Amino acid sequence: MEVLELARWQFGITTVYHFLMVPLTIGLSLLVAGMQTAWVRTGNERYYKMTKFWGKLLLINFAMGVVTGIVQEFQFGMAWSAYSRFVGDVFGAPLAMEGIVAFFVESTFLGLWIFGWDKLPKKVHLACAWAFSLATMASAYFILAANSWMQHPVGIEMHEGRPRLTSIWAVLTNNTVLAAFPHTIAGAFAVSAAFLVGIAAWHLYRKSEEERVWRSSLKLGTWVGVVAFAALSISGDLQGKLMFEQQPMKMAAAEALCHTEQPASFSVFAVGDVTRPDCENVKSITVPALLSFLAHNDFSSEVKGIQDLVPMYQEKYGEFYPVDERLGELSGKPIDYVPALPVTYWGFRLMIGFGAISAGLGVFMLWLTRKNRTPTGWWFPVLGLAGIATPFLANSAGWIFTEMGRQPFVVVPNPSGVDGVWMFTAQAVSQATVGEILTSLIALTTVYTVLAVVEFYLIRKYVRGGIPGVLPQKTDDGALAFAY
Repeated sequence: MEVLELARWQFGITTVYHFLMVPLTIGLSLLVAGMQTAWVRTGNERYYKMTKFWGKLLLINFAMGVVTGIVQEFQFGMAWSAYSRFVGDVFGAPLAMEGIVAFFVESTFLGLWIFGWDKLPKKVHLACAWAFSLATMASAYFILAANSWMQHPVGIEMHEGRPRLTSIWAVLTNNTVLAAFPHTIAGAFAVSAAFLVGIAAWHLYRKSEEERVWRSSLKLGTWVGVVAFAALSISGDLQGKLMFEQQPMKMAAAEALCHTEQPASFSVFAVGDVTRPDCENVKSITVPALLSFLAHNDFSSEVKGIQDLVPMYQEKYGEFYPVDERLGELSGKPIDYVPALPVTYWGFRLMIGFGAISAGLGVFMLWLTRKNRTPTGWWFPVLGLAGIATPFLANSAGWIFTEMGRQPFVVVPNPSGVDGVWMFTAQAVSQATVGEILTSLIALTTVYTVLAVVEFYLIRKYVRGGIPGVLPQKTDDGALAFAY
C-alpha cells in the first residue's frame, strides 16, 4: 500500500470514530440544559433526576470525545504536512477560535457545572450548563467553517502559490457552512434523541424505579427525533442544491448519473455494477424529474452527468498529475475525477435511509407507549436499543459521502472563486514512509479500540445503575456526596 492510501485510512478511521462522540455531546448537552431548566423553573424532582442521569452519560461521552479529538489535530502535521502548509494561513483563525471556545469556555463552565451542584446558586449553576452547551455548538461551528472552506474556498487571495486569508468574515459566513451547520446540529439532536428513547425504553420494560423519569425521557426523545428529522430534510435539501452548484461531480456520483438528463430522475435504488462511470448494466428504480427539482427547484432543468463533467474538469484542472516523485505512483498519471461510485451512491442512500428509520422508530415508540402503556414483549427494549444505532450510522454515512465525494481534491476548487485555489489529495500527504504511517495507523486503531471498550463499559455501568447510581449519597457525617 502507498503512503497516501494508508494516510487516508488512518484519517478516516480516527475521524469516523471521533465523530461518534461529537453529535451525542452536542445534542445531549442542550437537552440536559433543557432538563435542568425545567427543574429550576418548576422544582419538579423528576427533571432533577433526568438531569443527573443523562448528565452523567454526557460527561462520559464528552471525556472520550476530547481524548479522541486531540488526535485529529496532530494528524494534520503527522500525515498531512503538505496540506497543513497549504491551508495554514486560512485555518489558523477558525481553529484558534475553536480552541479558545473548546478549551477555555467549554472546559471552564463544564467544570463549574460538575463541581457546583452543592455550591452555586441554582440559576448560576443552570447558566453554567447553558454556557457549556452553547460553547459546544460554537466550537462545532468553527470546525465546520474550516471544513466548509475545504469544500468551497472563499475569503482568500493567492500569494506565492498559497492561499492567504483576506476576510475571516467571508470564511465564517461561507454559504456552505451556513447550510452545513443546521444540518449537523439537527443530526446531533437525532442522535441524542435516539439515545434517550432506547435507554428509556429498556428501563420501562424492566420496570425500573422512577418510571415517570423514563417515560418523560422517552417522550422527549421521540418528539426531538421527529423534529430533528424534519430539520434534517430541509437543511439537507439546501445543502444538496449548493453541492449541485459547487461540486457537480459529487452530486452526479451520489446519483450514479453517468449521462446528462433533462429532466433528471432521482435514483431510489440501483441494481448492477455502479463502479463503472458509464453505468452499463445498471438498472435503477427512479422517480421521474425529482433530481431536477432537488438540484434547481424545478422539474425540467438539466443535470449534467459524469461523462460530460469529466472533460470539463480536465479542461479546468488538468488531465495529468504533475511529474513529482512526492506523488509516488500517481506522478504524471491521468487524474481520475470520478469519486468511488459505490461509496458515494450507497453512502447517500444509507444516510437518508437510516435517518428515516430513526424517525420512524421514534414515532412507533411514541405510539407504543401512549396512555402510559409499556409493551411486555422482549422485542420492545431490543427495538429501542437497536434504534440508537440508526442516527449514528446515518451521520457516519453522510460524512463519508461528503468527504470521499470530493475526491480527488482535498481542497475543492470554487467554480466562481479565485483561480488556482485547489489541492489534490495526492499532493497533501506528508513525506513519510509506509512503515511510519502503518505503525501510527496500527497504534491509533489499537488505542481507539481500547477506548471504545472503556466507554462501552462506563456507559453500560451507569445505564444499568439507573437513577440511584447518579443521585448524591449520604456520607457518614450526614453530608451529601454528589455523584460528580
